[in-house]
Amino acid sequence: MVVVAAGCSSPDTATPSTGDGSAEPWRPSAGTTWQYQLSGRVDVSADAAVFVVDGADTTADTVRELHDRGRRAVCYVNAGAYEDWRSDASRYPADVLGAPLDGWPGERWLDIRRTDVLLPLLAARLDVCRAKGFDAVEGDNVDGYANESGFPLGAGDQVVFNRVLADLAHERGLAIGLKNDVEQAAELEPSFDFAINEECLAFDECDAYAPFVRAGKAVLNVEYSAPSEDACARAGSLGLSTIVKELDLAAPLRRC
Repeated sequence: MVVVAAGCSSPDTATPSTGDGSAEPWRPSAGTTWQYQLSGRVDVSADAAVFVVDGADTTADTVRELHDRGRRAVCYVNAGAYEDWRSDASRYPADVLGAPLDGWPGERWLDIRRTDVLLPLLAARLDVCRAKGFDAVEGDNVDGYANESGFPLGAGDQVVFNRVLADLAHERGLAIGLKNDVEQAAELEPSFDFAINEECLAFDECDAYAPFVRAGKAVLNVEYSAPSEDACARAGSLGLSTIVKELDLAAPLRRC
């Protein structure tokens, strides 16, 4: 593992999406380099072709600067959980708020069966992503059915919600990455343009993303503790793009 320096190599160079749904969205290719920064001022000089950054906190000017540098910008949106600090938090009714997310103060699982409530809220967030010029979306916490959500969610409920979320992105000309939801990766691969995983090396789950790799789609993996050289080599052989970050997801970046 090496500390990443400025100066991007091998960027994905297709023309940025128009964001109007009139053309196939850009998608990151397998093996691309990436940066995952959800806190602090975005370091646009990081050596990465794809930047995953917070959709609400990142300005259109920052997205434009990334594009000017030949980078791509992915809009982080917490799709499956409520965050009490977001500007639209008051629009989430109490009856869709479930159990707290362990270790994440202010966050609660959502009743993803209530698409009548959630889809308009998510559509509005994705409209912001599109207006700022983002190329793609990361929808976080889209595996509530596999967690203690406070609701009797089934695997089928999750598949329906995740596919509808993908449709919302594609309708806006945005690519979308499947976040975690490892057990449903094969089933959902056709609906998603790439995948983002947390710690598949640590949990020995990386093989689940073989359908994405076979389809030529990027699998962007982040580890929060430094893997061994052998583990990094295995991730590379599987076609994953693996980085090492601190849990706060600030700017410092290392590649596996």
